[in-house]
Amino acid sequence: MKKIISMTFVAAAVVCLCSCVSSKKIIYFQHSDVMFEEAQQILQKYEMRLQPADQVLIKVTCDNPELLEVFNLDVTMGSGNRTGNTSSYGQTGSLGSIYGYTVDNNGNLTLPMLGSIYVRNMTCEESAVAIENRIKERNIIKEPDVTVRLLNARVAVLGAVKSPHVVSLTSERNTVLDVLSQCGDVSDQALRQNVTLYREVNGMRTMYHLDLTQADIFESPAFYVQQNDLIYVQPNKSQNVRSSAFSTFLGVAGSVISALASVTALAISIVNLTTKK
Repeated sequence: MKKIISMTFVAAAVVCLCSCVSSKKIIYFQHSDVMFEEAQQILQKYEMRLQPADQVLIKVTCDNPELLEVFNLDVTMGSGNRTGNTSSYGQTGSLGSIYGYTVDNNGNLTLPMLGSIYVRNMTCEESAVAIENRIKERNIIKEPDVTVRLLNARVAVLGAVKSPHVVSLTSERNTVLDVLSQCGDVSDQALRQNVTLYREVNGMRTMYHLDLTQADIFESPAFYVQQNDLIYVQPNKSQNVRSSAFSTFLGVAGSVISALASVTALAISIVNLTTKK
């Protein structure tokens, strides 16, 4: 009898260990009340910088729309999309023209009448200034107004999230939390202390480790995502064990042992009462 009861306790303890997760491993932004006793200055730069293969939308405006006809030309394959009213990216309006272009492997944008303009590692605002300066240098438009916007910014999310997929970025200011939210947040099987972000800059790949349970994540250089980032959320091993066939067998075995122990204890009690009479 004692052996059966001991086995029951052991089985129950093992099942509890497999199923219980400390709250410290799942609560986000711990110790944030201490960290944010005073407002914290945002030090990270969140502007995206143009890299090869980035597609950008370029809008050129001026007071005289006839001067914009020089941009209403086809561009070289690989450096831009076909412009004009029939282009998927390009369109001509009364006050300006909008075209889509791709940064080549050397970091250049090739524009009609302007040639190649080096934009690698420039922000959209900086590249717009570079294009404006080139237009003025060529005496095409005296006071052009150029706007550049990134078209294909996206981040891939893999691992223990509820909906792994490639997230398209709608603005330049996006945090890793924004991206994970669009994936339905991390799943119950996620190891929140070990989120990895991979980033490519200037042909070099860098890896960052993020801990969602700690408030200092806001200070990480990877808190604001960049185009082409890859985020991997590692699964929790204890959750894997919990969902494994062995864990299922262990749970069933524990239930059977517990039931047998209860029946045995009841039978012994009945026997003892009968003996006393």
